[in-house]
Amino acid sequence: MTRIAVIDYDMGNLHSACKGLEQAGATPLVTDVAADLFQADAVLLPGVGAFDPAVQHLRSRDLIQPIRDVIASGKPFLGVCLGLQVLFEGSEEGSEPGLGVLAGTIRRFQPEPGITIPHMGWNQLALRQGDHPLWRSLDASSWVYFVHSFYADPVDDGVVAATVTHGSQTVTAAIGRDRLMAVQFHPEKSSEAGLQLLNNFVTLASQPLVAAG
Repeated sequence: MTRIAVIDYDMGNLHSACKGLEQAGATPLVTDVAADLFQADAVLLPGVGAFDPAVQHLRSRDLIQPIRDVIASGKPFLGVCLGLQVLFEGSEEGSEPGLGVLAGTIRRFQPEPGITIPHMGWNQLALRQGDHPLWRSLDASSWVYFVHSFYADPVDDGVVAATVTHGSQTVTAAIGRDRLMAVQFHPEKSSEAGLQLLNNFVTLASQPLVAAG
């Protein structure tokens, strides 16, 4: 069975993430040990909370460079919510440097009449990388569940795999670059669409590295 390492750094809803992976047919391994990331078939970085504590907790566990190395190796990697944001260079939410795997900054939603911040609840995706394996069997306008006040603003717009619109602001909802994937929404809370996405991630994790495109 496909083994997914779920990184434990005191900033994620590990129970929900593991339950979603189990429903998708994987065996989750909750860990903060770098060696486990390399031995697993894929890695999931969940995250709920603020940017600076997340980076600090990863640093205190000596996980920052191992995460970079795992991603560079081509092993399937999925960041979720805050787990997407820490992959970037920095955030307007704090002062800590991010992991710098992706060039760009995490921006704050701008207040405007008629919208709430945080952006919370169900919203509709607009897929950009329709052929990405993460989107297999998903509708191009699937509804998924968000809870966030900040969003990714990548330097390379080509890594944006999906967007979402909140008020007049259209922002990054997902990132896709080879086998590095990250989503701002919560798949484990996104009903059938979220489960399909996790199924797709598990399927990708079960394929040999040479199959990556």
